[in-house]
Amino acid sequence: MSKRALLLVSSSALALMVALPAHAQRDRFGSVPPFDGFGADLVGTPAYAAVDDVDDVIPGELVVDVKDDLSEEQIQALGNEYHLALRDNSPGVKDDGNVELANVDPSRIKDLIARLSKDPRVEGVEEESIARAYFTPNDPKYAEQWHMKRAGAEQAWDYACGTGVTVAVVDTGIACYDEAGFMKGSDLKGTTCVGGYNFVGKNEMAADDQGHGTHVAGTIAQTTNNAMGVAGLAHCAKLMPVKVLSKGGWGTMADVAEGIRWAADHGAQVINLSLGSSAKSKVVENAVTHAYKKGVVVVAAAGNSGKSVGFPAAYEGAIAVSATDNKDSIAWFSSRGPEVAIGAPGVAVTQQTICEAGKNKCEQWGVFNGTSMASPHVAGAAAILVGQGITDPDAVKATLQSTATPKEDKNLFGAGILEAGNAAMRTHWAHVAVRLAALIGLAFLVLRRIKQKGGSVEKGGGKVFGALFAGIGLLPFLPVLGIPARLGGMRWVAELAMKPFGEWDLLLAPGMHKWLLFASAAPAFLLTTFFFNNKRLRPFIGGLALGSAALLTQVGISGETFFALGSFGLRAFCAANVVALLWLARMSLDTKRA
Repeated sequence: MSKRALLLVSSSALALMVALPAHAQRDRFGSVPPFDGFGADLVGTPAYAAVDDVDDVIPGELVVDVKDDLSEEQIQALGNEYHLALRDNSPGVKDDGNVELANVDPSRIKDLIARLSKDPRVEGVEEESIARAYFTPNDPKYAEQWHMKRAGAEQAWDYACGTGVTVAVVDTGIACYDEAGFMKGSDLKGTTCVGGYNFVGKNEMAADDQGHGTHVAGTIAQTTNNAMGVAGLAHCAKLMPVKVLSKGGWGTMADVAEGIRWAADHGAQVINLSLGSSAKSKVVENAVTHAYKKGVVVVAAAGNSGKSVGFPAAYEGAIAVSATDNKDSIAWFSSRGPEVAIGAPGVAVTQQTICEAGKNKCEQWGVFNGTSMASPHVAGAAAILVGQGITDPDAVKATLQSTATPKEDKNLFGAGILEAGNAAMRTHWAHVAVRLAALIGLAFLVLRRIKQKGGSVEKGGGKVFGALFAGIGLLPFLPVLGIPARLGGMRWVAELAMKPFGEWDLLLAPGMHKWLLFASAAPAFLLTTFFFNNKRLRPFIGGLALGSAALLTQVGISGETFFALGSFGLRAFCAANVVALLWLARMSLDTKRA
């Protein structure tokens, strides 16, 4: 067998240590590596975040952060000078940073903020606002998952969780199996696993016999809010186990390449590759290209050599992920270079791994370090975006990069550190805004055309209902109320209500979305064929046509959708269908023509 065929491609062979638990690192190296003073006992930050919404401002209350060395007399003098009755925010707490509050006439707020901001005794001044708790799952070890909070999981869950998306974990397998099909007592029991393949054993049982793959898979789609273990970022997504690495943590390039191709050809929309090598492999590169051309988002660990980015992460069709710690610093072991696209948490990552049969209750929560742990955070975020309708691999990458926390050194962090919550939030509201604007504009054109031709517009609320149903979604504001994340098994109902009809296939038939059949003119023309003479349904048909045209306008402009006929075909398809839909809307909404 050739030397290249036996190159190590997992945690132990990719570089120094892709995923060694903290105790294993201590045993191997003699002392714990310098991870800035934290390890397995890390406790996450509280699940709170500042709210920027103007509606959450408390009217007439001012927050003044005065310099720490000011005495009580000096603070009182400051207040008297500005005619403010300053009071300590926490009078019973020492060394709290001298944060003072004051009740003022709302009409004075802007002037006071402008003046106090220039006062050398004041470090900061602003209107008081509310901080709300994001949805926090009841998984008991979630508090240890600092990395989930840093990746913006709680904010992302209000918008999407990967419903309808299949993520392939090309690794050592996943602990989805026992004799009954699932691992008994496992936190993964509630996660849907689809059929996979074992390229090591050449069979369909892609069970994990090493632990690495299960740990990676859990970060992506661990069963969440089930009062057990830990949480996963895209916990509504399905997992596809593709075993290409042996119990020893290594495998051949041929198996890796076949695993990537197999996943792409069997319905995976996202592939995670927490493996690699310092040597190039044309076979693996071709497999990555194959997946990319099929519209699959390929996410790969950059490597743990501390040097140049490994392969397949360095290939053009992959999103290379570096590892960061809880201080947003680059992990010392993380590979680096111009190929890095984005950074993500990869130090002290807590997740489930496989059990030792007969020795425990199969509830093992490993604390691992490595770019192998960073990559699945990005893969989970990618699954969330795919579930929101961004299905083109380049568009997914661009969205993740544009919403990341920027960092100066591109070779270390790429575009910055992953912010899945920011990506999900911006995607949702950007889609709503563009589609709403398109709907208003197209409706104006159609209604004006009807009146110019001496016609009159159909009455009734059916046209509005149809336009919202097809163009924006009936309840796009649900994330503001925090409802989707709290619906548990009924979440899919909320996600359908948040999506326009043209995107329902993302949940119901994801493999068909590349043809945009639900978003096309076909549904409106089909309804016209059977119900055009029904006076009650005709306004709805006209509204449906308008809404579909608005949705396709947004899709054509953004180019975020992977289309079976390519990017040019996508825009041509959208343009042709918009023209047909506007004609149908005019016909349906004009009482004289009807």
